[in-house]
Amino acid sequence: MNYLEYPKRLKATIEQLSREESYQSVCHRHYPDQPMPSSRVLGEIVDLLREIVFPGYYGDSPTRPASISYYIGVNVEKLYDLLRQQIYAGLCFDCHHTNREDLLQRKDRAAKITLDFIEKLPQIRHLLATDVEAAYVGDPAAQSSAEVIFCYPAIRAITNYRIAHELLQLKVPLIPRIISEMAHSETGIDIHPRASIGHHFTIDHGTGVVIGATCIIGNHVKIYQGVTLGAKSFPLDEDGNPIKGIDRHPIVEDNVIIYAQATILGRVTVGANSVIGGNVWLTTSVPPESKIIQEKYRHSGFVGGDGI
Repeated sequence: MNYLEYPKRLKATIEQLSREESYQSVCHRHYPDQPMPSSRVLGEIVDLLREIVFPGYYGDSPTRPASISYYIGVNVEKLYDLLRQQIYAGLCFDCHHTNREDLLQRKDRAAKITLDFIEKLPQIRHLLATDVEAAYVGDPAAQSSAEVIFCYPAIRAITNYRIAHELLQLKVPLIPRIISEMAHSETGIDIHPRASIGHHFTIDHGTGVVIGATCIIGNHVKIYQGVTLGAKSFPLDEDGNPIKGIDRHPIVEDNVIIYAQATILGRVTVGANSVIGGNVWLTTSVPPESKIIQEKYRHSGFVGGDGI
């Protein structure tokens, strides 16, 4: 290599990267006083929440009755400070203009949302306890609830989902999606935080599962690896762009089992107490008590559908 060319070549590349037409479509402009969300800090927040929700399993918090209140209190105080800053960063992320008064209002809003979220933690713990129970009862290979909490990717993904879902319900922008995508990267399970999922939910094995934003899933639902609850198509507006915000994903009622690699698309309903077999392609609703298998559709009083 000719080292005399080194500064010249670097300078040319820097000039190309600095041209506005090169970066304008991928650049986020923010004001100096606006913090940016941090994936590293959000990872720390999720770890802290796991320690609070599942005491004794994560971190160093003891579970002795005499001291558990102290340690949970310390963790909740730490959570408040970290989460408030990240929510504030999320609220600032889509600012197109700002002033001191606007930033103060966003700080106040972030503090209120953080308190509202912390007050939801007992409910989140209760729901996750039902998810752990469903995974343990539903898997003969599970030796204990401890094994489920420590080892099962579904519990990690569902934990992130339930955290992200509550934040989204509190109208926090961006942060819920980052948290859910952390679990997606870690486990291969993709649950959009906008989806609505009832109690005693479990995913067996889990890899490749996709649950879309407008899905509604009832109670005591079990799905297996590779299941897609997705959208069949994307309606376009008059300019040819996808229409946002419409209900386009399935409704899965109570006590449904969906086996591996099944694909259910569109705003269809899977009736309560139904079983959807592996590799089924389903784009029409089925009534309660249905049993759908790959070769053909079989259940009392119903004929039709899209089978492979």
